[in-house]
This record gives sequence, C-alpha cells and structure tokens, in this order.
Amino acid sequence: MTQATTASVIAKYSPASPIISLFVAVMVACGLYAIFVTGPDMRAAAHQQLAQTTSDENLAFCEKFGMRAGSSEFALCSQELAIFRQSKLSGTAQPR
Repeated sequence: MTQATTASVIAKYSPASPIISLFVAVMVACGLYAIFVTGPDMRAAAHQQLAQTTSDENLAFCEKFGMRAGSSEFALCSQELAIFRQSKLSGTAQPR
C-alpha cells in the first residue's frame, strides 16, 4: 500500500502552479484597480444618486400637501424632512 505524502501532492500539481499564481496576480490587480481607480467615482455616483432620490422624495411629499416647488413653504418642508431623515439615521427621532 502506498502512502500519499504532502510532497507527492505538491509535485503532482507543480506544473499548474504558475498558472494559478498568474490567475491570483490578475485577480489582485483587478481588485486594486476597483478599489483605487473606480472606487471614488462609484462613491461619487452613489452620492449623486442619493441626492437626486432625496430631492425627488422631497418634491413628491411636499407637493402632495400643496407646497409647490420654489415656495417658502416648500423650502421649510424640505428642511423639516432633512431634519427628520437625520434624526432617523441617528436614532433620536422624537414624535411630536
């Protein structure tokens, strides 16, 4: 009966080792590219999308109650919604 040792397993897969090393190196390079090159752009795009969504929600909510965009009531409504959102994020929302 033959015994399989660690050395024989490594020797058996030795020719594939450069291919695996190359694959790992390419994956690391792609990961670093995603983090350092496209990461800030993706973060900025996400921030812009959040700002647009918040603006759309403010418009829909405030106009639902008759406050037209550009009016002082709309500005006050938007400010109150911003305060409410911030308090919900920090967990300090108080019912009125």
